[in-house]
Amino acid sequence: MSNNNDLLAAMDIDVWVPRDRDAEQCASADAPDLASLEVAVSSCTRCELHTHRTQTVFGTGDPNASWLIVGEAPGAEEDRRGEPFVGRAGQLLNSMLAALGLSREEVFIANILKCRPPQNRDPKDDEVAKCASYLSRQVALIKPRIILAVGRVAAQNLLGQATPIGKMRGQRYTYGDTNIPVVVTYHPAYLLRSPQEKRKSWEDLKFALSAFEETV
Repeated sequence: MSNNNDLLAAMDIDVWVPRDRDAEQCASADAPDLASLEVAVSSCTRCELHTHRTQTVFGTGDPNASWLIVGEAPGAEEDRRGEPFVGRAGQLLNSMLAALGLSREEVFIANILKCRPPQNRDPKDDEVAKCASYLSRQVALIKPRIILAVGRVAAQNLLGQATPIGKMRGQRYTYGDTNIPVVVTYHPAYLLRSPQEKRKSWEDLKFALSAFEETV
């Protein structure tokens, strides 16, 4: 192949070499702002999930938010509307934020994955790995003062741990090599199925607020 290319070059014929798609997409994760990053995410084909999606779900909220809320992955309604945490779980999340004195518009809400897994199954390890740079870039651009991880999948993947969520609650973690505190709580969808756990979630939110106030 290289010999053929050398011959073509000697004949002054342009040689077209396929671009390294992975390298191109890794570079896109260094986008200078959220708008540019969202464009990169919208055309992502890093994993098989792009073949199933209606659209990507980048995230929503204040680009300068102090609070970053991280969930698992889009569901069917999120995939249809292109926005995270809509429907009943989204309404409960809004209520949880209101309990903290926050509105949905004041925080930024994102997911570990930007595309919906089929049948809302748990994300696969390779899917999380290929989407990770997008979330890390969101964190770098937003510069939140605290991250609230909602649900087991979000917490375990965000922190790189296999610890059960019940044991992660009430602990103050740190995101990657930053000083940004991470607090874990239950997913709103779980709380809808298990309303008796809402009291524990309220304790988590108060703990998160305390951790946030310590960053001032």
